Amino acid sequence: MTGQGHLDPYQRRILDDILDELLTGLPAIVLQGPKGVGKTATGERRADDVLSLDDRLARESFQASNASLEHYEGTLLIDEWQLEPDSWNSVRRAVDRGAQPGAYLLAGSSAPPDSTIHSGAGRIYPLRMRPLSLAERDIATPSVSLKELLRGDRPDLAGRTSVDLAQYVDEILSTGLPGIRPLPEVARRRQIDGYVEWVVHKEFGEQGVVVRRPRTLKEWLAAYAAATGTTTSYNRVLEAATPALQEKPARATTTLYRDVLSRAFLLDPLEAWIPTMNHMSRLASSPKHFLLDPGIAARILGANKNSLLRGRSSGPQIPRDGTLLGALFEHLVVLSTQTYAQAADARVSHLRLHNGRHEVDLIVERDQTYVAIEVKLTPSVKDEDVRHLHWLKEQLGDDLVDAIVVTTGPEAYRRQDGIGIVPAALLGP
Repeated sequence: MTGQGHLDPYQRRILDDILDELLTGLPAIVLQGPKGVGKTATGERRADDVLSLDDRLARESFQASNASLEHYEGTLLIDEWQLEPDSWNSVRRAVDRGAQPGAYLLAGSSAPPDSTIHSGAGRIYPLRMRPLSLAERDIATPSVSLKELLRGDRPDLAGRTSVDLAQYVDEILSTGLPGIRPLPEVARRRQIDGYVEWVVHKEFGEQGVVVRRPRTLKEWLAAYAAATGTTTSYNRVLEAATPALQEKPARATTTLYRDVLSRAFLLDPLEAWIPTMNHMSRLASSPKHFLLDPGIAARILGANKNSLLRGRSSGPQIPRDGTLLGALFEHLVVLSTQTYAQAADARVSHLRLHNGRHEVDLIVERDQTYVAIEVKLTPSVKDEDVRHLHWLKEQLGDDLVDAIVVTTGPEAYRRQDGIGIVPAALLGP
């Protein structure tokens, strides 16, 4: 799959506000994210000139000019910079020479493993771009702001939505990739299939890696998709991917899979929460597994609306609590919350004790204050559903400024115990 699909006309993203503010103070910003997420479309709307390095003639012209960027004025977008790593170094040198704020935008869907590029620290600011969050899909008007929750004022919660479980399943299967999402169902499935084929047959080659057994890579991807929302070990993922093989792929091979897919932003694991202050011990450190988008995971596993609503499992067998739909719904909420947290200058992680006795799906952290979020595939919430949130409040005290449960229900409100109940479609930045 080549090129960047984007909505026409352009749909403004939450990240646009962040980018506009940063461009007034920073000389160089790199938009990072998987292919098809909309980096080019976002960058083009701010660029006075575009250097598209996925075009052979543009690359040759850049090489012939000895990687000089001196003749460009205004804001230059360097698209797919990783195909000509010297472009990164050229921008770094221009920044060192005093480039003006907003001079350079770079867009890249991977970082070459063998390049000698400078890290860019202090010179080129990275900005992660993910698929469309629920708030960016125009299915409802968000009434609960994550930024306000982080302030610690415990605002009243209100709002209603008609979005129900069936529509959330549609949102999962549609993906948040702007060029895939609007397509008719059959065309969308074929486009996702093409995306996965591109990953297996093109992305690895672009990073200089030869895939000797594409089928094994596909099986590993399916096992990773089946592990969505779990902290399953990578050894268990490999076992699930190749149950019939007597001679398993070498550990170095599967590590290489992870490295390449991570560099291409095709894996988006949620890291475990490590408190900046020693609030508690016995915390597990394994990340939760997520691909770039729950719709990609669902398609890899062969899941459809009917199978998900009936609670059927698909693909390799990975132990999990709950259904595959529950895991994919959690992924949709995690994806959305990551985008909202980015706008609030916060970070997102998950919490789990080693013994599994307590876990919280999402910890949103800013300046050593926290909002805890549980995700439930249910329209209503029982006392049992909030016990981990109450336990966390006992551990963190006033540092836990708010706690909510994100559901598939119709209404946002607060329980008598102060826990917020928020339909996924009503949570926003």
